[in-house]
Amino acid sequence: MKTSFISSLAMSQTLRYQTMRMQSELAESLKESQTGRHSDVGIALGAHAGRNLSMDRNIDRLKGLIDANALAANRLSATQNAMSQIGDMGQSLLASLTAAKSDIDQVAVSQAEAERVLKTLTGVLNTNLNGEYLFAGINTDVKPLTDFHDAGSPAKTAFDAAFMAKFGFTRDDPAAATISAADMDDFITNYVEPQFTGAGWETNWSSASNQKITSHIAMNEMAETSLTANENGIRKLAMAAATISDLLNGPLGEEARNVLYERSLTMVGEAIADIANAQAHAGVVENRVSDASARVSAQVDLFKTLIKDSEGIDPYEAATRVNDLRAQLDASYALTARLQQLSLLNYLR
Repeated sequence: MKTSFISSLAMSQTLRYQTMRMQSELAESLKESQTGRHSDVGIALGAHAGRNLSMDRNIDRLKGLIDANALAANRLSATQNAMSQIGDMGQSLLASLTAAKSDIDQVAVSQAEAERVLKTLTGVLNTNLNGEYLFAGINTDVKPLTDFHDAGSPAKTAFDAAFMAKFGFTRDDPAAATISAADMDDFITNYVEPQFTGAGWETNWSSASNQKITSHIAMNEMAETSLTANENGIRKLAMAAATISDLLNGPLGEEARNVLYERSLTMVGEAIADIANAQAHAGVVENRVSDASARVSAQVDLFKTLIKDSEGIDPYEAATRVNDLRAQLDASYALTARLQQLSLLNYLR
C-alpha cells in the first residue's frame, strides 16, 4: 500500500497562485464594471476589433467637421450682422439723398451723411474675426478696403484724376459750378462707374479676393461660408457714398447736383437690393451648415452606439462577477492564513 504525502508548502503555493490569478481577474472585472466595456477589447472582439478602430477614426473625422462647422457658423453669423449694418447705412443714405434732392438746404447734411457712411462702411468691411478679416475672401490676412479719406489713398487719387481728366479742373475749382447735367451724367457713367463696378475697384479700393472661403460642411458636401468686400451691393454703396461725399464739397451747380442725386439714389436703391440678396444667400448657407452639423452629430452618435454595443458588457453580470471574485478571494485569504498556522511542533507537544 502506497502512502501519499501532501506538503503544506505545496498547498500554500497553489493557493498563492490562485489568489494572484483572482486578484488579476478582480482588477479586470472592476475596470469592466466601471467603464462598461471589455477590459481587453482586442481579445473580446477578435477579428472584429478592426471594424471598431475604423469607426473610431470616422468619429474623429466627423468631430473635426463639427468643429469646423462651428467656426463657419460664427463667421456667417458675424457676416450677417455686418451686412445688416451695411443695409441700414444704405437706408440712411437713401433717406438723406431723398431729402436733399427736394431741399437745397440739405446739401451739407447729405454730404456729411455720405462721408459718415463711407467711413463706417470701410470700418465694417475691415472687421477682424479670430485673427482673420471677415470680408477678405481667401485673403484672410489682408485688410480688404482702403480708406477713401486717408492721405495718399489710391482710390481718392484715382477719383481726383478722373475728375481732372473729364473737366480739366479740380472739383473745388469755381468752374465746377458750370458743369452741365449732360457732362455730370457722362462723368458718372464713363469715369466713376469703372472705378467701382469695373477693374478699378480691385486696383484702387479692394484687396479682397473674389474667391470666397469654401468649407467642407459634411463628408460629401461643400459650401461657400463667407462674403467678400467685392459684392456688387457693397461696390454700389461705396460708389454713391464716395461720389456724394466728394463732389458735394465743391461748388456744383443745381443741374449737375440734381443729376448726381438721381444717379446716386438709383445706385443706393440697387445696393440695398443686392445687399439683401447677399444676406439671403448667407442665411441659406447658415441653415445648410446647421443641418449638416446635425446630420454629422447623428452619425457620430450612431458610430458610438455600434461601438458600445460591440464592446460593452452587461453591468449586472460584471457586478456579480466582482462580488463572486471578492468572496473567493476572502475565502482564499482565510485558507492561506490557516495553512500558515500549521506546524509540526503542534503535533509533537
